[in-house]
Amino acid sequence: MTEPAVVVKVVNNGPYQVKGPVRLVDHDNNEYEIDGRTQLLCRCGHSAKKPFCDGAHVRVGFKGD
Repeated sequence: MTEPAVVVKVVNNGPYQVKGPVRLVDHDNNEYEIDGRTQLLCRCGHSAKKPFCDGAHVRVGFKGD
């Protein structure tokens, strides 16, 4: 079976892991080109580097079911 072009994985109690080339647009219409390298997107809402993860989920004890 071939892998899809883009894979989004939910990390338990952590960020979204994105693999594959995608264009990400945030709520302010800022665009980010994700070139295929793995990127981590904030899911807890506490990252200082939003939309990207900076590890804040560990500090705040984020629990994502």
